[in-house]
Amino acid sequence: MRKKIFISQKIPEAGINYLKENKIEVDVNYSTKPLKKEELILRSKDCKAIITLLSDIIDKEVIDALAKNGVKGICNYAVGYNNIDVNYAKEKNIYVTNTPDVLTNTTAELAWALLFAAARRIVEAHKFIEARKFTGWECDLFLGYDVSYKNLGVIGAGRIGTAFALMSKGFNMNVYYYDKFHNSELETKLNAKKVDLNELLKISDFISIHLSYSSETKYLISEKEFELMKSNAIIINTARGAIIKEKALSEALKNKKIAYAGLDVFENEPEIYEELYNLDNIVMAPHIGSGTKETRDKMAITAAQNALKIVNNEAPLNPVY
Repeated sequence: MRKKIFISQKIPEAGINYLKENKIEVDVNYSTKPLKKEELILRSKDCKAIITLLSDIIDKEVIDALAKNGVKGICNYAVGYNNIDVNYAKEKNIYVTNTPDVLTNTTAELAWALLFAAARRIVEAHKFIEARKFTGWECDLFLGYDVSYKNLGVIGAGRIGTAFALMSKGFNMNVYYYDKFHNSELETKLNAKKVDLNELLKISDFISIHLSYSSETKYLISEKEFELMKSNAIIINTARGAIIKEKALSEALKNKKIAYAGLDVFENEPEIYEELYNLDNIVMAPHIGSGTKETRDKMAITAAQNALKIVNNEAPLNPVY
């Protein structure tokens, strides 16, 4: 089989150039929109590996076709891979890889950006300025919330959750985390405490979600959970949209059950629950958690490195099983 790789959507040239420099034939769909299943399958013919994005749905039907086409690896340009039926790919002896580590700090930084934007009501204040409503200093103009010395709740203490929590050190926060496992790094460096989810929701002033998506985490935060939170709580999600039930979030924000939310991910991307557009106490970003040039280049190169290994009949660097 030819040393050929199909890239399902546009990625940074750093990854494409890496493959070309290693004498790999590259077919790139330069659109920023996902292909239909039939097109993706057709373009994968004669390719030993493909590089996919989160918006590409790689289900059993697609995997069956990829296997018939001789594809041996699906290299996701993302740390997540819930767009791929990993177990079925394994059955078909097709590697699935991701791009961990390279986006850890970048995503954690974006979570902090959303936290500060929410706590200090930056988006509202910016719109106020844009509307030319600012007439001078006022003692109660856009009052927000202090961050220092508050209770920080981290839901998911993996790579990104750990990096996010460690960044709180300069703000002297009390850190609580919810995870299946103890995190000795957080406990040693921050004196963080592992608690159950309900306790975390009750005591935290700021809550940041860093879990992977699964059937267990879908709607982990819904009506019941919002009832447990403080009325001044601020919740941030840079993980996966469907971990929060958007309708429940909208009601909690509208009825002031919580103070604010910051979202970088959404339940049914790119669609967003309509009522969220009508709220002032939310700041939203279009899934840019890993969105820096340096990180996106590293992600492209990592995905390309995994694909190259597979094409050369070697084990990839970042298999997810």
